[in-house]
Amino acid sequence: MNPETSIRVLHVYRTYFPDQSGGVQEAIRQICLSTSALGIKAKVFTLSPQPTPQKINAIEAEVVRCRSWAAPASCDLGGLDAVMKFRALSNWANVIHYHFPWPFADVLRLFGARNKLSVMTYHSDIVRQRYLGKVYGPLMRKTLKGMSAVVATSPAYAAASPVLTQHVHAKNLKTIPLGILNYASDITDDRANENTLTRLNLGDRPFVLALGVLRYYKGLHTLIEAASKINGMVVIAGSGPKGPALKSQATRLAATNIVFAGQVSEIEKVALLRQCRALVLPSHVRSEAFGMVLVEAAMFGKPMVCCEVGSGTSFVNKHGETGFVVPPESPHDLAMACNNLLNDKAAAVSMGATARARYEQLFSGATLGRAYADLYREVVAQ
Repeated sequence: MNPETSIRVLHVYRTYFPDQSGGVQEAIRQICLSTSALGIKAKVFTLSPQPTPQKINAIEAEVVRCRSWAAPASCDLGGLDAVMKFRALSNWANVIHYHFPWPFADVLRLFGARNKLSVMTYHSDIVRQRYLGKVYGPLMRKTLKGMSAVVATSPAYAAASPVLTQHVHAKNLKTIPLGILNYASDITDDRANENTLTRLNLGDRPFVLALGVLRYYKGLHTLIEAASKINGMVVIAGSGPKGPALKSQATRLAATNIVFAGQVSEIEKVALLRQCRALVLPSHVRSEAFGMVLVEAAMFGKPMVCCEVGSGTSFVNKHGETGFVVPPESPHDLAMACNNLLNDKAAAVSMGATARARYEQLFSGATLGRAYADLYREVVAQ
């Protein structure tokens, strides 16, 4: 086998584009894109509530979908057809790349591919569903023992996760930060930039940007509580289950400097990233294991504000150099950090430049691609 051209990788996760977008889905997409230039061929196996068509030929990989019959505690469950399809795809692959957490993937491996070369990217501990974590623990440990390598996305998570420290042998534990191929210069529609700012009635006013799916762990309730003390506009872009509650909170607090942008297009997202003074990610629990949006902000040369939750967020955003890291659920500290950047444009520009340099060194698509291609080759060589 020629590892430069013959390695075939099957990525396995519970949902994928276009059904759901999020940090893990984007991470898988970026791994596929960045390794394809190095001779790695990829497919993605996933579940969907409406898997028609069953196959989607995306730019990054062929996406193969089976039906999701239920999703208790965000754990999509498939049927016998999923097991059979997964077994067929595993025969195609040299390496199966599992993305944790997804307990049904452990079932797939048990009945469909126990003896295949396998790696796992460990995106997050099971934080909220603690009962599920206890019941699922024995099967999870069996899966971990069967991996040729388990990848943590940051040194902080490798050191802090009780699962990784207790159940993964040190020689099998790798650290590969997530990354994004640079698209910052691909969209140059100045009119779109202007239209986005006009639609949101921002004008020339400086603003901080929160971007992503509106989930419970994003800590946006703290940002809304801090808004009255922030000396600029606060733009919250995205949609999700917490949207109505967050809007009600903003109304109740009369937070008139908050703009809910809703779900934005790719062009609008680029416009907001280019024009914002800083990116703020106030996630307050370790379910925010990395923060892909922080990497996007760094790619655009923007400083960041995030919280110290013992995960990869404070690895991407280095306190005092690329932005500020503050205690979680502290409106005062969050507002002070935002104001430091809103009130001092020169400092924001300087920190943004440092963030961009850190992106090039650690989080670029080229760095990501080389690391995973090397890992696949190492596993196949074994």
